[in-house]
Amino acid sequence: MTRTHEVQSNTSGLFRPSTATMGRILGILPARYASTRFPGKPLAMIAGKPLIQRVVEQCRKAKALSDLIVATDDERIRAVVEKFCRVEMTRVDHPSGSDRIAEVVSRCECDAAVNIQGDEPLIDPAVIDAVAGALSSSEMSTAATPIRNLADFENPNVVKVVVSAKGRALYFSRRTIPYLRDAANRPAAEQLAAFPFLKHLGIYGFRRETLLRLVQFPVSPLEAAEKLEQLRALDNGIEIAVVAVNHESLGVDVPEDILRVERLLIDEITERASAH
Repeated sequence: MTRTHEVQSNTSGLFRPSTATMGRILGILPARYASTRFPGKPLAMIAGKPLIQRVVEQCRKAKALSDLIVATDDERIRAVVEKFCRVEMTRVDHPSGSDRIAEVVSRCECDAAVNIQGDEPLIDPAVIDAVAGALSSSEMSTAATPIRNLADFENPNVVKVVVSAKGRALYFSRRTIPYLRDAANRPAAEQLAAFPFLKHLGIYGFRRETLLRLVQFPVSPLEAAEKLEQLRALDNGIEIAVVAVNHESLGVDVPEDILRVERLLIDEITERASAH
């Protein structure tokens, strides 16, 4: 079955990405070895290649990035990644991925950076380009996609976002937001049909100076409460443009996810072969 990943040209209430360029934009992938649910995840093999290599190969298809960097605090990851991508070592005590990439950005020449999750081997390059494009008119950017199934609607691990009429984020939460007062007692399926709820995708674009300013702020009360690093930006008055995409994020969170991703990779290879 063909899966659509295109960036939507416009969705009411969401930001329309620009085609203007921001100069030199780095794509940075934080990669940690220590993971409670999946230790050594970046080096897990997926169809014969390490997970982090699969992500790098997808990112290289993006048109907006000037360079790709894997940011890690682990020598085992560096030893593998330096064979196919630039690597920057970072401190081990960063509280978030944004703090980790800020260390890299602080010693690199660039105008902006896109923080790309290192565990999404099927990330759509067009999503990266859309988030990068939004930086031409916003300090910070991210992406969201419509929630289409009940599992995502009710799952606190699926972050929701509400946006303003200008396409800026108003709030992110693990709770289902907004609260539908007139439909609150209806089944979840009816609530989902009644409002265009949005799922946040964990990709962030930053102008260089914005990122370096952001990490100077302490962890904010909202960030600590929801365990969502983007709330530090909202807490400190940094606007976040939210671009609409038609892309279902598929990350590798636990070892069981590897087989699911491998099946999708095989499907895509088969589809491309059939098309030719």
